[in-house]
Amino acid sequence: MTVASIVAGKVAALCANGNEEVRTVKPDVTVAEAIRRMRDELVGALVVSEDGTSILGIISDRGIVDALADHGVDVLKDRVRSVMTERVLTCSADDRVGAIMAAMVARRIRHIPVVDDQGRLRGLVSMSDVVKYQLHEIQAEADAMREYISGR
Repeated sequence: MTVASIVAGKVAALCANGNEEVRTVKPDVTVAEAIRRMRDELVGALVVSEDGTSILGIISDRGIVDALADHGVDVLKDRVRSVMTERVLTCSADDRVGAIMAAMVARRIRHIPVVDDQGRLRGLVSMSDVVKYQLHEIQAEADAMREYISGR
């Protein structure tokens, strides 16, 4: 299966442009404000973008903890651009779920933005999304196997 299957399954609210709603933050917002947004919006990462479609970086809860450990609480006054990850691994809707999961595990990351062929932000896949999808697939296979064995 492809990433499109995951994105299609998690679309609950659509942006005006028809994309899955991806939480973004501007690079000049303070780290403290990004933390508040992540808490309030119940997300573990924000894509850093000026316009909502181009990706400048990503900021995650883990990245913020690393910045706090390295620089202390004064980092909360810094701008997101100073602590964001600039080299962001992205995927396309056509990428295989297994490949995305392997990349997440290998790189120890939990969020991968989904981009179109022009590199525009179209979605965000989290490790949680991948695990939920895999569990659903396993359950569907088990149900099909039970039906086959029972002759229904």
